[in-house]
Amino acid sequence: MTTLFTVLLVITSSLLIVLVLLHKGRGGGLSDMFGGGVSSSLGGSSVAERNLDRFTVGIGVIWFACVIALGLLLAYQN
Repeated sequence: MTTLFTVLLVITSSLLIVLVLLHKGRGGGLSDMFGGGVSSSLGGSSVAERNLDRFTVGIGVIWFACVIALGLLLAYQN
């Protein structure tokens, strides 16, 4: 069971790194390298940013649950 949560934690950690780097920061960030800055004046970019926010929060919740589950499993594993 701990192996499953460990693999899930590694996957969600990697996804969180990528998703956070894709967010548009104050200076543009990595999302400008992939054309995010070009389409920022279009109306659809706000919807894409909102969906990216939702996906990032969802992956963050899964990551947090994996951390708690691994902590509990390792603490009570006798």
